[in-house]
Amino acid sequence: MKIWTQHLDEVNESYFEHMRMALSFTGHMLMGAAACAIHAFFPFLFETTGSQKIKCLYERMLVSRKSQQGFQNAAAYNAAHQND
Repeated sequence: MKIWTQHLDEVNESYFEHMRMALSFTGHMLMGAAACAIHAFFPFLFETTGSQKIKCLYERMLVSRKSQQGFQNAAAYNAAHQND
């Protein structure tokens, strides 16, 4: 049973909160990937969309979670989660 709850406990989310967050990330990643694919063929379109999506997801996924868990800096967070 621990396999189902360990990660949820680490991120302090219920199963459905985590599902909602993960699916939200999926949507942002798909939009970013589509923008990057279009940008590959039409370089004048979506020039910053991919990097903006990455920054947004980084903020939501790591920085917000880091502050919730009480880490004082990104290096401490990354060291604690190097196998994630």
